[in-house]
Amino acid sequence: MAEFTMELNDEQKEVRDWLHGFAADVIRPAAAEWDEREETPWPVIQEAAKVGIYSLDFYAQQYFDATGLGIPMAMEELFWGDAGIALSIVGTGLAAVGVLANGTEEQIGTWIPQMYGDPNDVKVAAFCSSEPDAGSDVASMRTRAVYDEAKDEWVINGTKTWATNGGIANVHVVVAVVDPELGSKGHASFIIPPGTPGLSQGQKFKKHGIRASHTAEVVLDDARVPGSCLLGGKEKLDERLARARERAKSGGERVKNAAMATFEASRPAVGAMAVGTARAAYEVALDYARTREQFGRPIIDNQGVAFQLADMRTSIDAARLLVWRASWMAVNGKPFTAAEGSMSKLFASETAKKVTAQAIQILGGNGYTREYPVERMHRDAAIYTIFEGTSEVQRLVIARTLSGMPIR
Repeated sequence: MAEFTMELNDEQKEVRDWLHGFAADVIRPAAAEWDEREETPWPVIQEAAKVGIYSLDFYAQQYFDATGLGIPMAMEELFWGDAGIALSIVGTGLAAVGVLANGTEEQIGTWIPQMYGDPNDVKVAAFCSSEPDAGSDVASMRTRAVYDEAKDEWVINGTKTWATNGGIANVHVVVAVVDPELGSKGHASFIIPPGTPGLSQGQKFKKHGIRASHTAEVVLDDARVPGSCLLGGKEKLDERLARARERAKSGGERVKNAAMATFEASRPAVGAMAVGTARAAYEVALDYARTREQFGRPIIDNQGVAFQLADMRTSIDAARLLVWRASWMAVNGKPFTAAEGSMSKLFASETAKKVTAQAIQILGGNGYTREYPVERMHRDAAIYTIFEGTSEVQRLVIARTLSGMPIR
């Protein structure tokens, strides 16, 4: 087990500096254009693939970093560059985590490489959990998977929404209900291979922020996938469902479902994304306050501005520490006995919204225009308190964990 540390080692610092250079030289110059276009920045993703950032090997190295700091460090630097483009680069990772968390070794080896493609032919993947009537309330999920034993196939029907890369992905990972009587315990995750008949893209959403990231509905109409596409395999699923039924009868302990396993693994990473956006806005505001003069002196000479910057930096550093703690705990098998993963996402996402708003205020009228990036950063920051569990859901998880009570 790696000791918890607040200091990156030399190798991690080298990776951080490399990522920072890519974010500064490639992502930032393209940010405003792709935000306006509201399209997937394929050329930037390809550049990331060429240098090795958009690859299975890179994310595996960070994912298996014994300190747990590889992924949050990478997320912070890329999202410091631009949240929309960065999400297009890392969005495939959520689907990959879904396979890593629930799949067999054979499934991991087969499908994750197909999610990324290669530098000459980049691919993306999508994780599909939310539905029009089931976002935070995963127990209300309606997408249904029925096993056709004669053909050893699963038949999937339903509509997913808010799917990053939905419809344009080479590989989709879809969470579906296999036993409606078990509620959220009766869910399973499936690989939908490329070209599967019955899978189509529904509405593409025009969003407030992260506009360079493709978000759409995914429609499944009698989509048939081989039995081997059930993550973890049918034997493991049958055992898990049997245990869930027994516990339901006896009022026993709660069983995690496939979607929640993925979200628990990724929440600190989302917190790191929020830290990157907040840090970017803070740095713009700090530089502006040092150079902008009013009444014959830089505006940072005014306590009203200086104190805001002090609060901004304090909150960013506190958020990073919560993210790093949760990331270290996760990789070292430490249970989140106080919902530390949710704590990290809650505080970091709320910090990103507040800091980006303060940055606009410090820049004044300039901050409200698209001539300066803080306006875009503020729009982007709004998503962190919404996706992968709203702030309200994070508070609910924390409160339930601390109290042991079924708080509603």
